[in-house]
Amino acid sequence: MKTVMAFLAVLVTACSISVSAQTLQINGAGATFPYPIYSKWFDEYHKAHPGIEINYQSIGSGGGIRQLSAGTVFFGASDGPMTNEQITAAGFRVMHLPAVLGGVVPVYNVPGAGELKFTGPTLANIFLGKITKWNDPAIRATNPGMNLPGDEITVVHRSDGSGTSYIWCDYLSKVSPEYRQKVGVATAVNWPAGVGGKGNEGVAGLVKQTPGSIGYVELIYALQNRISYGAVQNMAGEFVTASTETVSNAASSAAKNMPKDFRVSITNAPGKNVYPISSFTWLLLQESPRDLQRSRAMVEFVKWAITDGQKYTAQLGYAPLPKEVVALELEAIKRIRQ
Repeated sequence: MKTVMAFLAVLVTACSISVSAQTLQINGAGATFPYPIYSKWFDEYHKAHPGIEINYQSIGSGGGIRQLSAGTVFFGASDGPMTNEQITAAGFRVMHLPAVLGGVVPVYNVPGAGELKFTGPTLANIFLGKITKWNDPAIRATNPGMNLPGDEITVVHRSDGSGTSYIWCDYLSKVSPEYRQKVGVATAVNWPAGVGGKGNEGVAGLVKQTPGSIGYVELIYALQNRISYGAVQNMAGEFVTASTETVSNAASSAAKNMPKDFRVSITNAPGKNVYPISSFTWLLLQESPRDLQRSRAMVEFVKWAITDGQKYTAQLGYAPLPKEVVALELEAIKRIRQ
């Protein structure tokens, strides 16, 4: 009996080693903005393709760009497109592939207040440290009748290199020349005011536990943490709340004029019922990688993610890619060496 049991144990171990040897692991890192949808995609894809296991570290867009450039991960992810300088420094051609659309929302912790309305300049002045109290005339002007306290505002921003920060700063720089001059647009900036939290998770956590605070996170993090988030005035003068519909509306014009490298900004987009702090988030792949096995596997995953995988977007607070963009991506993917 012992001999039989020993034989079975050896057989099970051998089978485990064989299965493990057949599993192709692909490592990536980057943005926290799309982490919920990426986690869902990687899990669902692995169920259908057990031989492919995609591991992803949610470390922020800046970290993803650095790790991709250093060759420590096979793919990166960012909510802010890489600059020409970053691509040159990486030493290889990087393909930006839009994965989904999302909205960055102003989240706040003001006990007793309902849904607040913000203009872009008001948000810019809060993050510049110029508006310091919740009952400031600029905030009261767009929220008549709202019970706004005279409490100090605690600004919460990202402490790490962040694509979410890039989107936020990109929008504020478009609506405030002073913000563009003093802060600018980048994944990491010198913040004039406030305290930092790591990742969308860190900002959401700090706002939730700090009365009188305001920060910015991707919509799904506000929903998951049940934090109040405000409506933002768009170019048409409407105060619009982020949703899959209003974020999709922001992408409609961009889809018609998409640049070949997919590096495009859709913040403060024109049109009615458009949420103004919307963005694509990108998967970053080498165009000519050395590892062709992983390249083939990743290309097949991306094809699935931007087509069948889009059905998971709405349940997680993201907006699906416009069909025109998907068609352009499927054509562009052919350039990746496999």
